Amino acid sequence: MLGAAEPPPGEASMRRVSEDQIPLHEEFIYCCGAATQVLKCGPWRDLLNGESTDVPRLLFLIIPGNPGLAGYYRTFIQALYCGLNQQYPVWAVSHAGHCKPPSGMEMTEDTDIKELEDIFGLHGQTEHKLDFLRKNVPKDMKLVLIGHSIGCYITLEMMKRASELKVLRAVLLFPTIERMAQSPKGKFMTPLLCKLRYILYMPVYLLSFLPERAKTSIVRFALRGLKCPDEASIATSISLFSVDCIANILYMASQEMLKVVDRDNTTIQQNLKKLIFYYGTADGWCPQQYYEEIKMDFPDGDIRLCERGFRHAFVLDASKEMAAMITHWLQDDLTKL
Repeated sequence: MLGAAEPPPGEASMRRVSEDQIPLHEEFIYCCGAATQVLKCGPWRDLLNGESTDVPRLLFLIIPGNPGLAGYYRTFIQALYCGLNQQYPVWAVSHAGHCKPPSGMEMTEDTDIKELEDIFGLHGQTEHKLDFLRKNVPKDMKLVLIGHSIGCYITLEMMKRASELKVLRAVLLFPTIERMAQSPKGKFMTPLLCKLRYILYMPVYLLSFLPERAKTSIVRFALRGLKCPDEASIATSISLFSVDCIANILYMASQEMLKVVDRDNTTIQQNLKKLIFYYGTADGWCPQQYYEEIKMDFPDGDIRLCERGFRHAFVLDASKEMAAMITHWLQDDLTKL
């Protein structure tokens, strides 16, 4: 039962059903005319056309960081679904153009629709998620939005632009929602992303011709500092050896440096009771100073500081632990449904 006590995060592996045994359904679709990867956990693959008795009351939707490949959240999705006792669907939708489309599918749909204008930019990615919801989720369905990194900014923008969304909770993990260019990593990355990103295209193009085994070795070398890297993250990282994907990823990142400046206090205040913020203690993109300041500005908000040393890119090695924490946080909300 959801009302039962949640086992400590360290005991997530003791659940009756192993997360690794939970199947995932993968789709590649066009959304706003751009190639989009969707991962779905649970038997609910079509929420619009299913029988009324089969439609769940709540959908968990994950809005990724950057790179915005849904595959990075594979383990997180499975662990979250298992922690919810398999009662609610858990979906993740990639950012437009960040995933390498399967054979026979282009990065953009052959269409003249004006929606394609700057679909790979920060504004377009927000509209992309709203369009996905409009076309795939019933209007009256309750939502738990889980944003990660720049996905937190997009989540707040979604709530601002579409106040009709039935958001039960929005969980904002390592939220890059302000002063990105002024953050420790932003100061270093902004010149690279805004002026020099094009020089990265040629090496990525050349590396794309390497065999899969060589690409895997490069990824494992890049992640060598992790004690237990998530295998799903390793497999997903290999798909980054694509110039089209890298171009879209870096373009969006450059916009983040330029456009994510002031914290949207108005939207936060209007939705404060729905929001959970989770900041890192050593996060180069949203340092602890940002946590202390938002905590001071919103003393009644649910604003937490990580006590377990999780990295900003938690999906690389702490997906199961993070999923266990979130299911624990949401117990009261779920028992009231």
